[in-house]
Amino acid sequence: MNSLMKTTVAALALTVGTSFAASAEDVTIGTGYGIGFLPLHILDAKDLIEARAKEAGLDLTPTYQRISGSAAMQDAVISGSVDLGAYGVPAILIGWDKTRGKIVGVAGVNASPLTLLTNREGVTDLKGFAETDRIAMPSLVSPQMYALQKESEAEFGEGQQDKLRQQVVALPHPEALNSITAGATEVNSYFAAPPFTQIALKNPKVHAVIDSNKIWGGQSTFLAFAAKTDFLEENPKVADVVIAALDDAAKLIRENPEEAADIYLAAEPSKLMTKEDLVAFLRENADDFGPEVHGVQAYADFMARHGGLSKAPANWQEVFTSAALKGREGS
Repeated sequence: MNSLMKTTVAALALTVGTSFAASAEDVTIGTGYGIGFLPLHILDAKDLIEARAKEAGLDLTPTYQRISGSAAMQDAVISGSVDLGAYGVPAILIGWDKTRGKIVGVAGVNASPLTLLTNREGVTDLKGFAETDRIAMPSLVSPQMYALQKESEAEFGEGQQDKLRQQVVALPHPEALNSITAGATEVNSYFAAPPFTQIALKNPKVHAVIDSNKIWGGQSTFLAFAAKTDFLEENPKVADVVIAALDDAAKLIRENPEEAADIYLAAEPSKLMTKEDLVAFLRENADDFGPEVHGVQAYADFMARHGGLSKAPANWQEVFTSAALKGREGS
């Protein structure tokens, strides 16, 4: 049992049968760090949830709480310290499975590709990594880990999904970025997320090996909102409000990337990425933002096949249950 599953089970032992649903007048939203969370920064800066809630007849006041990592965010959702949390799809699937559907997805947030980078010259696939190489990623239960396992199985053969697992090092994004650009540690590779991918690739010694879109055969959601079903049942309009507000945030990113970049830099000041860098990134990757979900079934089928889930959902809408997502592109 991996660490995320253990913490999920431990938290459930304390919370099963207890409702922590907050009033729809006061909703706590768990957010994190990185360009994937830009829609949440926009929700906050532009009061988009408040505006959409007012249209729905709600007087809704969200507060935003920074939490780092999927495992910590999952625990926060389970315990009720946040009502809606944005984190990785694999963790959401584990929560859905272990709680027997009491944790569900609400909406996608970001589907930017995750990219495996290295400063090892000549490495073009996983077979090129030596046993001494170390690959950094945020945690051993991050979306990056499952992408690495999926590609390991593809390159090394069935049953070889953990071929490189012992070479993985859990590091926060800034430390991982510094490791492969400075080249002064054994960590010479990094499964990165934007904008750290773009920053690292400015270094001429760093190149991309493969990204998650190629691994999963299409776009896959990196970050999504999840919540407890009791919160959603007690506040039935909230999911629709959040989805509508995420649409508004995605529209702003597409139509005004300059303002979106200003909002991001105000929330997460950076010495490594300029406003011009961010605007260029957002123009190129605007379609990565929005409430649609992608690749959920591919994640679930892979995880169930290797024991990460007791069973895969019959379809992605068993996990992302909001009626507002039905009929929209997703998988």
